[in-house]
Amino acid sequence: MGKKVLLFADVGIDDTIALIYASLSKEVDIVGIVADYGNVPRKMGLRNITYLTRLFPFSPDTKVILGAEKPMTGENPVFYPEIHGEQGLGYLTPPEDLSPNGYSENFYEVVSIINKYAGELTIVNTGRLTSLASMYILFNDLMDQVNEVYVMGGAFWVPGNVTAVSEANFNGDPIAAKIVFRYAKNLTIIPLNVTEHAIVTPQMVDYIQSKGKAKIIKPLLDFYYQFYKRRNPSIVGSPVHDALTLIAAINNSMFSFGTYPVYMDINSGVTKGQSIADLRPSPSMTNSERRHRIAFSFDYPLFYHDFMSIMTGETV
Repeated sequence: MGKKVLLFADVGIDDTIALIYASLSKEVDIVGIVADYGNVPRKMGLRNITYLTRLFPFSPDTKVILGAEKPMTGENPVFYPEIHGEQGLGYLTPPEDLSPNGYSENFYEVVSIINKYAGELTIVNTGRLTSLASMYILFNDLMDQVNEVYVMGGAFWVPGNVTAVSEANFNGDPIAAKIVFRYAKNLTIIPLNVTEHAIVTPQMVDYIQSKGKAKIIKPLLDFYYQFYKRRNPSIVGSPVHDALTLIAAINNSMFSFGTYPVYMDINSGVTKGQSIADLRPSPSMTNSERRHRIAFSFDYPLFYHDFMSIMTGETV
Protein backbone atom coordinates (compact mmCIF):
# COMPACT_ATOMS: atom_id res chain seq x y z
CA MET A 1 0.00 0.00 0.00
CA GLY A 2 1.05 3.57 -0.62
CA LYS A 3 1.55 6.45 1.78
CA LYS A 4 -1.58 7.25 3.80
CA VAL A 5 -2.76 10.69 2.69
CA LEU A 6 -5.58 12.85 4.00
CA LEU A 7 -6.27 15.49 1.34
CA PHE A 8 -7.81 18.89 2.09
CA ALA A 9 -8.99 20.19 -1.29
CA ASP A 10 -11.14 22.81 -3.02
CA VAL A 11 -11.77 20.68 -6.06
CA GLY A 12 -11.29 22.71 -9.20
CA ILE A 13 -9.09 21.68 -12.12
CA ASP A 14 -5.68 21.39 -10.47
CA ASP A 15 -7.05 19.56 -7.41
CA THR A 16 -8.79 17.18 -9.82
CA ILE A 17 -5.50 16.44 -11.58
CA ALA A 18 -3.95 15.66 -8.18
CA LEU A 19 -6.84 13.30 -7.34
CA ILE A 20 -6.58 11.52 -10.70
CA TYR A 21 -2.84 11.09 -10.14
CA ALA A 22 -3.48 9.73 -6.65
CA SER A 23 -6.09 7.25 -7.88
CA LEU A 24 -3.66 5.82 -10.45
CA SER A 25 -0.52 5.77 -8.29
CA LYS A 26 0.48 2.82 -6.13
CA GLU A 27 2.53 5.21 -3.99
CA VAL A 28 -0.54 7.04 -2.66
CA ASP A 29 -3.44 5.78 -0.57
CA ILE A 30 -6.05 8.52 -0.20
CA VAL A 31 -7.72 7.64 3.10
CA GLY A 32 -9.85 10.77 3.27
CA ILE A 33 -10.80 13.90 1.35
CA VAL A 34 -11.97 17.07 3.09
CA ALA A 35 -14.21 19.07 0.75
CA ASP A 36 -13.49 22.78 1.21
CA TYR A 37 -14.46 26.03 -0.47
CA GLY A 38 -11.84 27.78 -2.59
CA ASN A 39 -11.61 27.35 -6.33
CA VAL A 40 -15.32 26.55 -6.19
CA PRO A 41 -18.03 26.65 -3.49
CA ARG A 42 -17.91 23.74 -1.05
CA LYS A 43 -21.13 22.21 -2.41
CA MET A 44 -19.67 22.13 -5.91
CA GLY A 45 -16.40 20.72 -4.61
CA LEU A 46 -18.26 17.90 -2.90
CA ARG A 47 -20.10 17.08 -6.10
CA ASN A 48 -16.85 17.06 -8.07
CA ILE A 49 -15.28 14.69 -5.53
CA THR A 50 -18.31 12.41 -5.90
CA TYR A 51 -17.90 12.46 -9.68
CA LEU A 52 -14.20 11.61 -9.45
CA THR A 53 -14.55 8.83 -6.88
CA ARG A 54 -17.09 7.13 -9.15
CA LEU A 55 -14.99 7.60 -12.28
CA PHE A 56 -11.60 6.53 -10.92
CA PRO A 57 -10.40 3.59 -8.78
CA PHE A 58 -10.53 5.08 -5.29
CA SER A 59 -10.89 2.74 -2.36
CA PRO A 60 -14.49 2.35 -1.14
CA ASP A 61 -13.05 3.05 2.33
CA THR A 62 -11.98 6.57 1.33
CA LYS A 63 -13.89 8.96 3.59
CA VAL A 64 -15.27 12.22 2.22
CA ILE A 65 -15.84 14.92 4.85
CA LEU A 66 -17.36 18.37 4.58
CA GLY A 67 -14.85 21.06 5.49
CA ALA A 68 -15.01 24.83 5.70
CA GLU A 69 -17.49 26.90 3.71
CA LYS A 70 -16.06 30.35 4.48
CA PRO A 71 -12.69 31.75 5.59
CA MET A 72 -11.74 32.80 9.11
CA THR A 73 -11.60 36.40 7.90
CA GLY A 74 -15.42 36.39 7.82
CA GLU A 75 -15.42 37.54 4.21
CA ASN A 76 -17.46 35.91 1.49
CA PRO A 77 -15.10 33.79 -0.61
CA VAL A 78 -14.37 34.74 -4.22
CA PHE A 79 -14.62 31.99 -6.83
CA TYR A 80 -12.92 31.77 -10.21
CA PRO A 81 -15.08 30.25 -12.98
CA GLU A 82 -12.84 31.87 -15.60
CA ILE A 83 -9.98 29.68 -14.31
CA HIS A 84 -11.75 26.45 -13.43
CA GLY A 85 -14.98 26.56 -15.44
CA GLU A 86 -18.56 27.07 -14.33
CA GLN A 87 -18.62 23.62 -12.70
CA GLY A 88 -15.01 23.64 -11.56
CA LEU A 89 -14.05 21.00 -14.13
CA GLY A 90 -13.12 23.03 -17.19
CA TYR A 91 -15.21 22.06 -20.21
CA LEU A 92 -16.85 19.19 -18.30
CA THR A 93 -20.28 19.18 -16.74
CA PRO A 94 -20.94 16.29 -14.34
CA PRO A 95 -24.24 14.40 -14.79
CA GLU A 96 -27.24 16.40 -13.61
CA ASP A 97 -28.57 13.50 -11.55
CA LEU A 98 -25.29 13.09 -9.69
CA SER A 99 -25.99 13.39 -5.99
CA PRO A 100 -23.25 13.11 -3.35
CA ASN A 101 -23.59 10.13 -1.07
CA GLY A 102 -21.47 8.42 1.52
CA TYR A 103 -20.00 11.66 2.80
CA SER A 104 -19.91 12.93 6.36
CA GLU A 105 -21.08 16.33 7.58
CA ASN A 106 -19.30 15.58 10.86
CA PHE A 107 -15.90 17.30 10.71
CA TYR A 108 -14.91 15.19 13.73
CA GLU A 109 -14.33 12.33 11.27
CA VAL A 110 -10.95 13.96 10.60
CA VAL A 111 -10.04 13.14 14.19
CA SER A 112 -10.94 9.49 13.60
CA ILE A 113 -8.68 9.33 10.55
CA ILE A 114 -5.74 10.87 12.45
CA ASN A 115 -6.22 8.44 15.33
CA LYS A 116 -6.51 5.48 12.98
CA TYR A 117 -3.27 6.31 11.18
CA ALA A 118 -1.39 7.92 14.07
CA GLY A 119 2.29 8.35 13.28
CA GLU A 120 1.98 7.45 9.60
CA LEU A 121 -0.53 9.94 8.19
CA THR A 122 0.46 12.64 5.72
CA ILE A 123 -1.83 15.64 5.29
CA VAL A 124 -1.74 17.38 1.91
CA ASN A 125 -3.57 20.72 1.71
CA THR A 126 -4.12 22.00 -1.83
CA GLY A 127 -6.74 24.69 -1.13
CA ARG A 128 -7.46 27.37 1.42
CA LEU A 129 -6.11 26.50 4.87
CA THR A 130 -9.30 27.14 6.85
CA SER A 131 -10.15 23.54 7.71
CA LEU A 132 -6.53 22.63 8.45
CA ALA A 133 -6.17 25.64 10.74
CA SER A 134 -9.34 24.58 12.54
CA MET A 135 -7.67 21.27 13.38
CA TYR A 136 -4.75 23.09 15.02
CA ILE A 137 -7.19 25.24 17.03
CA LEU A 138 -9.50 22.41 18.12
CA PHE A 139 -7.11 19.45 18.38
CA ASN A 140 -3.62 20.87 18.69
CA ASP A 141 -2.18 17.93 20.66
CA LEU A 142 -3.74 15.43 18.28
CA MET A 143 -2.02 17.10 15.33
CA ASP A 144 1.31 15.99 16.81
CA GLN A 145 0.32 12.49 15.70
CA VAL A 146 0.31 13.58 12.04
CA ASN A 147 3.59 12.51 10.49
CA GLU A 148 3.91 15.43 8.06
CA VAL A 149 1.93 18.23 6.41
CA TYR A 150 2.35 19.53 2.86
CA VAL A 151 0.72 22.79 1.80
CA MET A 152 0.42 24.28 -1.66
CA GLY A 153 0.61 28.01 -1.16
CA GLY A 154 2.60 31.18 -1.03
CA ALA A 155 4.76 33.12 -3.44
CA PHE A 156 8.33 33.66 -2.29
CA TRP A 157 10.48 36.08 -4.32
CA VAL A 158 8.08 35.89 -7.30
CA PRO A 159 4.85 37.73 -8.19
CA GLY A 160 1.63 36.42 -6.72
CA ASN A 161 -1.35 35.23 -8.73
CA VAL A 162 -4.03 37.21 -6.85
CA THR A 163 -2.13 40.37 -5.94
CA ALA A 164 1.36 41.51 -6.81
CA VAL A 165 2.75 39.59 -3.82
CA SER A 166 0.18 36.99 -2.70
CA GLU A 167 -0.92 33.56 -3.89
CA ALA A 168 -4.57 32.46 -3.93
CA ASN A 169 -4.61 29.90 -1.10
CA PHE A 170 -2.93 32.22 1.38
CA ASN A 171 -4.77 35.30 0.14
CA GLY A 172 -8.13 33.52 0.50
CA ASP A 173 -7.65 33.04 4.24
CA PRO A 174 -4.42 34.57 5.58
CA ILE A 175 -5.60 34.15 9.18
CA ALA A 176 -5.80 30.39 8.69
CA ALA A 177 -2.36 30.34 7.06
CA LYS A 178 -0.91 32.26 9.99
CA ILE A 179 -2.40 29.75 12.45
CA VAL A 180 -0.89 26.83 10.54
CA PHE A 181 2.52 28.55 10.49
CA ARG A 182 2.23 29.14 14.23
CA TYR A 183 1.39 25.58 15.28
CA ALA A 184 2.52 23.11 12.61
CA LYS A 185 5.67 21.21 13.59
CA ASN A 186 6.24 19.22 10.43
CA LEU A 187 5.21 21.56 7.63
CA THR A 188 6.51 21.69 4.06
CA ILE A 189 5.36 24.54 1.81
CA ILE A 190 5.26 24.01 -1.95
CA PRO A 191 4.94 27.59 -3.23
CA LEU A 192 3.87 29.17 -6.48
CA ASN A 193 7.44 29.85 -7.52
CA VAL A 194 7.95 26.07 -7.78
CA THR A 195 4.51 24.88 -8.89
CA GLU A 196 4.23 27.37 -11.74
CA HIS A 197 7.02 25.42 -13.46
CA ALA A 198 5.20 22.06 -13.24
CA ILE A 199 4.00 22.48 -16.81
CA VAL A 200 1.94 19.91 -18.68
CA THR A 201 1.94 20.77 -22.38
CA PRO A 202 -0.95 20.18 -24.80
CA GLN A 203 1.14 17.46 -26.44
CA MET A 204 1.52 15.68 -23.10
CA VAL A 205 -2.22 16.02 -22.52
CA ASP A 206 -3.06 14.53 -25.91
CA TYR A 207 -0.77 11.56 -25.32
CA ILE A 208 -2.17 10.91 -21.85
CA GLN A 209 -5.71 11.14 -23.20
CA SER A 210 -4.90 8.64 -25.96
CA LYS A 211 -3.96 6.02 -23.36
CA GLY A 212 -7.34 6.23 -21.66
CA LYS A 213 -6.40 5.85 -17.98
CA ALA A 214 -6.75 9.51 -17.03
CA LYS A 215 -10.02 9.70 -19.03
CA ILE A 216 -11.06 13.33 -18.50
CA ILE A 217 -7.69 15.06 -18.48
CA LYS A 218 -8.07 16.75 -21.88
CA PRO A 219 -11.23 18.83 -21.23
CA LEU A 220 -9.74 19.81 -17.88
CA LEU A 221 -6.29 20.93 -18.98
CA ASP A 222 -7.37 22.33 -22.36
CA PHE A 223 -9.59 24.76 -20.45
CA TYR A 224 -6.85 25.50 -17.91
CA TYR A 225 -4.32 26.12 -20.66
CA GLN A 226 -6.61 28.56 -22.43
CA PHE A 227 -6.88 30.61 -19.25
CA TYR A 228 -3.12 30.65 -18.69
CA LYS A 229 -2.50 31.40 -22.35
CA ARG A 230 -4.71 34.49 -22.17
CA ARG A 231 -2.84 35.67 -19.08
CA ASN A 232 0.62 34.81 -20.37
CA PRO A 233 0.87 34.26 -24.17
CA SER A 234 4.38 32.80 -23.82
CA ILE A 235 3.34 29.92 -21.55
CA VAL A 236 3.66 26.48 -23.16
CA GLY A 237 1.26 24.48 -21.00
CA SER A 238 -0.75 24.22 -17.80
CA PRO A 239 0.91 24.34 -14.36
CA VAL A 240 -0.41 21.51 -12.19
CA HIS A 241 0.17 23.17 -8.81
CA ASP A 242 -1.68 20.65 -6.66
CA ALA A 243 -0.41 17.51 -8.38
CA LEU A 244 3.16 18.72 -7.77
CA THR A 245 2.35 19.22 -4.08
CA LEU A 246 1.05 15.66 -3.82
CA ILE A 247 4.12 14.38 -5.66
CA ALA A 248 6.33 16.24 -3.17
CA ALA A 249 4.71 14.30 -0.34
CA ILE A 250 5.80 10.98 -1.86
CA ASN A 251 9.01 11.96 -3.64
CA ASN A 252 11.12 14.46 -1.68
CA SER A 253 14.20 13.65 -3.74
CA MET A 254 12.71 15.52 -6.70
CA PHE A 255 12.96 18.83 -4.79
CA SER A 256 15.45 21.13 -3.13
CA PHE A 257 14.39 22.74 0.14
CA GLY A 258 15.36 25.40 2.63
CA THR A 259 14.09 25.78 6.20
CA TYR A 260 13.19 29.24 7.47
CA PRO A 261 10.78 31.17 9.67
CA VAL A 262 7.73 32.14 7.62
CA TYR A 263 5.51 35.14 8.27
CA MET A 264 2.03 35.92 6.95
CA ASP A 265 0.53 39.33 6.26
CA ILE A 266 -3.13 39.35 7.35
CA ASN A 267 -3.77 42.99 6.53
CA SER A 268 -6.07 44.09 3.73
CA GLY A 269 -4.92 45.46 0.41
CA VAL A 270 -2.20 44.35 -1.94
CA THR A 271 -0.13 42.63 0.79
CA LYS A 272 -3.01 40.51 2.13
CA GLY A 273 -1.79 36.91 2.15
CA GLN A 274 1.84 37.76 1.43
CA SER A 275 4.17 35.01 2.67
CA ILE A 276 7.61 36.12 3.82
CA ALA A 277 10.56 33.82 4.53
CA ASP A 278 13.26 35.20 6.81
CA LEU A 279 16.50 34.30 5.03
CA ARG A 280 18.85 35.98 7.49
CA PRO A 281 21.54 33.64 8.86
CA SER A 282 20.39 34.34 12.43
CA PRO A 283 16.80 35.56 12.29
CA SER A 284 15.28 37.07 15.41
CA MET A 285 12.73 34.52 16.62
CA THR A 286 10.45 34.30 19.62
CA ASN A 287 9.69 31.04 21.39
CA SER A 288 6.35 30.85 19.56
CA GLU A 289 7.84 30.92 16.07
CA ARG A 290 8.82 27.89 14.04
CA ARG A 291 10.93 27.18 11.01
CA HIS A 292 9.23 25.54 8.06
CA ARG A 293 10.59 23.75 5.03
CA ILE A 294 10.06 25.55 1.72
CA ALA A 295 10.59 24.04 -1.72
CA PHE A 296 12.93 26.16 -3.81
CA SER A 297 13.10 24.13 -7.02
CA PHE A 298 12.41 20.70 -8.49
CA ASP A 299 13.78 18.43 -11.18
CA TYR A 300 11.44 18.86 -14.14
CA PRO A 301 12.69 15.82 -16.10
CA LEU A 302 11.99 13.62 -13.06
CA PHE A 303 8.55 15.22 -12.72
CA TYR A 304 7.86 14.63 -16.40
CA HIS A 305 8.76 10.93 -16.26
CA ASP A 306 6.83 10.36 -13.05
CA PHE A 307 3.71 12.27 -14.09
CA MET A 308 3.55 10.75 -17.56
CA SER A 309 4.18 7.22 -16.29
CA ILE A 310 1.43 7.41 -13.67
CA MET A 311 -1.11 9.07 -15.95
CA THR A 312 -0.52 6.72 -18.90
CA GLY A 313 0.33 3.47 -17.14
CA GLU A 314 3.49 3.24 -19.23
CA THR A 315 7.15 3.63 -18.31
CA VAL A 316 8.09 6.96 -19.88
